[in-house]
Amino acid sequence: MENQPEVNIYKLSFTGKGIDLFKIQIVNAILTMLTLGLYYPWAKAAKLQYLYSQTIFEEHPLAFTGTGKEMFKGFVKAVIFLLVGYGLFFFLLSDGMKQFALLFFYLFFLSILPIAIHGSYKYRMAKTVWRGIRFGYTGDRKELFLLFLKGIFFTIITLGFYGAWFKIDLRKYVVGHIRIGNAEFRYNGDGAEYFFLNLKGYFLTIFTLGIYGFWWQKDIFNYYVNNLELYQNGRGVMFRSNATGGGYAKLMIGNFFIVVLTLGLGFSWAVTRTLTYVANNIAPIGNYSFDELQQAQQDYDNATGDDLADFLDLGFVI
Repeated sequence: MENQPEVNIYKLSFTGKGIDLFKIQIVNAILTMLTLGLYYPWAKAAKLQYLYSQTIFEEHPLAFTGTGKEMFKGFVKAVIFLLVGYGLFFFLLSDGMKQFALLFFYLFFLSILPIAIHGSYKYRMAKTVWRGIRFGYTGDRKELFLLFLKGIFFTIITLGFYGAWFKIDLRKYVVGHIRIGNAEFRYNGDGAEYFFLNLKGYFLTIFTLGIYGFWWQKDIFNYYVNNLELYQNGRGVMFRSNATGGGYAKLMIGNFFIVVLTLGLGFSWAVTRTLTYVANNIAPIGNYSFDELQQAQQDYDNATGDDLADFLDLGFVI
């Protein structure tokens, strides 16, 4: 009888404290106000450096190597890009071409979204390091743009029903092009499964007057995590979620009262509580030796897409 490969349970944790993040956020807020917003890129870098350093995998922290200077250059380019877009929109509007102005507005922002997603992942992954091994994103901007256009088109003509397939296809593409050294991530979600998961969540949330919403969000989190893998040469790591509806409800309700009762000052504690919950409820398992990781990814300094993603309030999740 052949020996079965050993299955390991890897340790993921987040050790950040609300008070530490609060101190960083206070300094960031003061300096950003005093510089009329110009300090924002350095504030963002400081926050990310702290959050990454408190994310521990197998006793080794992540590191964010991006700098305020890189982000400032991207910030300026992103602002100019958006100002040009808004300028053209208001020019068309003032020239009496309201319909053309609205058409331009929608086309402009729909075209920005895949550019922002691509650029954000390209920069953020290149600046993420674990045990000296750099992450990377190898997606092609044109391919992502065409995938995005297809998804938008079918979502519109199906009155939104294709949205579940679009979201999974987008996640498959982006996650499938993330690397750490010479190992690859992949996402195995299915549009139909995701559609029915959300359909069930929608109706049960209505029938329970919103109470099931916590379990719905837990199901979405579990679905994202349980379909994520890291592999190389047929061996790797599968990610499994231990999140429960009750635990998610406790987290969200607690965060709500922390933020509301402190008039927003407790936001840093809400962030660290959430990241701690996420890390504690993800169980990476597999038979991969991380000593086999080799440096294979290139650095990338253009933060324009990452800053555009900030302006558009796009989430950043693997």
